[in-house]
Amino acid sequence: MLEQIEGSQAVAKAVTLCRPEVIAAYPISPQTHIVESLSDRVRTGELAGCEYMMVESEFGAMSACIGASAAGARTYTATSSQGLLFMAEALFNASGLGLPIVMTVANRAIGAPINIWNDHSDSMAMRDSGWIQLFAESNQEAVDLHIQAYRLAEALSVPVMVCMDGFVLTHAFERVDLPEQAQVDAFLPGFVPQQALDPDDPVTIGAMVGPEAFAEVKYLMHAKQMSALDEIPVIARDFAETFGRDSGGLVRPYRTDDAETIVVSLGSVLGTIEDVVDKMRDEGRTVGVLGIGCFRPWPLDEVRAALAGARRVVVVEKAFAVGAGGIVGQNVRDALRGLPVEVYDVVAGLGGRPITRASLRQVFDQVLAGEVDPRRMHFLDLDVDLVQRELERSRRGGRPGPHAENMLRDIGTVASGAYE
Repeated sequence: MLEQIEGSQAVAKAVTLCRPEVIAAYPISPQTHIVESLSDRVRTGELAGCEYMMVESEFGAMSACIGASAAGARTYTATSSQGLLFMAEALFNASGLGLPIVMTVANRAIGAPINIWNDHSDSMAMRDSGWIQLFAESNQEAVDLHIQAYRLAEALSVPVMVCMDGFVLTHAFERVDLPEQAQVDAFLPGFVPQQALDPDDPVTIGAMVGPEAFAEVKYLMHAKQMSALDEIPVIARDFAETFGRDSGGLVRPYRTDDAETIVVSLGSVLGTIEDVVDKMRDEGRTVGVLGIGCFRPWPLDEVRAALAGARRVVVVEKAFAVGAGGIVGQNVRDALRGLPVEVYDVVAGLGGRPITRASLRQVFDQVLAGEVDPRRMHFLDLDVDLVQRELERSRRGGRPGPHAENMLRDIGTVASGAYE
């Protein structure tokens, strides 16, 4: 059923249709509307048979999900930013125990300084936590990915996070096709856990494992992740047959067949990039786009196949590894190892900075003209003069103070408080 609806409300509806039995919730912007909506649905009986737990922290939320999932319940939670980092210890526990928990991450920047707007630094910081990471381009895809995420998590007994851009998607009103309960029930069978605690047959889980078996446990975690590379396309095809639309999958090529230059990205910025590429195509430029739908596990073979014919690849990403370089860019380089393809890292949209068609077009033109060094990260719309002034302040010695506050004074903006 088509409905004009806020992204968070649409996700809450999708989760409701998946019939979770335990939801553990702690509010943090910009995912709060999701768990608020789910609490209303439990209260009114629309989501029946569900235990809604308002916990004391994000760590508590994931810990409650671990306990509920280990007991055999279909579980759900959502978080963002510092909330995801507060869960870090429990995230590794959930994946190490092989628990099929589904979580929404409404992507938001990591402080300090505090910033409540969108980039991908939170989920990228947890990229090695053992969770599958699926990225939504639109609110329609966010709805669809949650339904697929439960199927995937329960087929492999692994935790899955569905990443959607905070505010850009969570608070945007779009027309979304919300499925009927019967459709979801046909696609997503009732939860039959691969492992569950039984009071009549008590066991210890998460106990100490020494060197004699720890490597094997970690290997099996990796093996499960890699098996998802086979499972995700199957689930996406089944979803298309059941719901009548393509959604999900590992990668999404757009006008790449004859492209000499391919732009790689993930999340909501893909739509803007495709608009720029369409314009460049109209001008005779052979440019295409490769959207990454699954970042963990990394679909190395699919990325390599999609990019192997290109002369250059431009990776636009909303996070980077401080002191190292582009995160997605390095994964792309791994996929292209041995091939004569130049890879350019473009970091954009940090802390919610707008990524405009004009700025993207400018950097794409610069790459095509050979004006961007592929050995260095390029920061889209970076105020170089502002940075240089602050560096000079530091070189002068003394006590220059915090960088953020200094630069805000330089541009005439006062630092503002923001809620978590």
